[in-house]
Amino acid sequence: MKPTEQTTPVPLSFENTSLRIPIAEILPLKQLSISVLKSVKYAQIAASIAEVGIIEPPVVIRDRQHAGVFHLLDGHIRVDVLAKRGEAEVVCLVATQDEAYTYNKRISRLATIQEHKMMLNAIEKGVPQERLARALNVNISSIRNKKSLLDGICPEVVDMLKDKHVPLNTIGQLKKLKTMRQIEVAQLMTAMNKYTITYAQSLVAATPEAMLVKPKKPIKGLSQDQITLMENEAANLDREFKAIEHDYGTDHLDLVLATGYLTRLLSNARVVRHLAQYFPDILSEFQKITELRKAA
Repeated sequence: MKPTEQTTPVPLSFENTSLRIPIAEILPLKQLSISVLKSVKYAQIAASIAEVGIIEPPVVIRDRQHAGVFHLLDGHIRVDVLAKRGEAEVVCLVATQDEAYTYNKRISRLATIQEHKMMLNAIEKGVPQERLARALNVNISSIRNKKSLLDGICPEVVDMLKDKHVPLNTIGQLKKLKTMRQIEVAQLMTAMNKYTITYAQSLVAATPEAMLVKPKKPIKGLSQDQITLMENEAANLDREFKAIEHDYGTDHLDLVLATGYLTRLLSNARVVRHLAQYFPDILSEFQKITELRKAA
């Protein structure tokens, strides 16, 4: 019989139970700046706490030298809001180790479409739009606009952008396009990893009128011939981009193999001496290529 393998248990990152801790006993690791106190994020968190309370508990760690004292690792804004509201205690998660990393940097923030679906789900379950507006610290009209966010957007585009952080105005630009052009533009934005409103506007401006939901408004200073030329150039760029994207993987592999071979070649002193004596220009170019690879 084989001996039983011993496995080392993974230590817990947090204590088994959360604690209700007096705010006075929690020492922040940083002071909130004036800009943070006046930010939209601070106002939204304050509004959310006022409406629904604490959703994500702050994270603290025990002071190793003073019993009953805790250091605040994550949740500085939440604790500050509670203190200003006159709260004496807060429920916290107690970490067992301080690895000096920021918790919020490891959180995947909700993408635009995910947030939209979550908000619709809340409304369907009976949460009043007014309460959502108060919790998010936005105007009620903003909630109504977000409710119809995906009206006019085809399912293929929704699927492509479902986990992307796309500005609301960019989605508004997509609504100006017919289905096939929506898909093309979404593919371009995803390939470029660029979802800004200006980029979306440029793609809409370069779209032929036949692929728009409504006719374009005349552009001041441009004739119809100039607009048509711009649309044709944009279509050519789209085709060239897709061709380059198709060949990129193969070309990149070839480049990695070639530079790897050159690096090994130039590590041979006899080869370097031969090239330096008879082909100095080629040696210089080879060295530039290998240096670029090291820098990359």
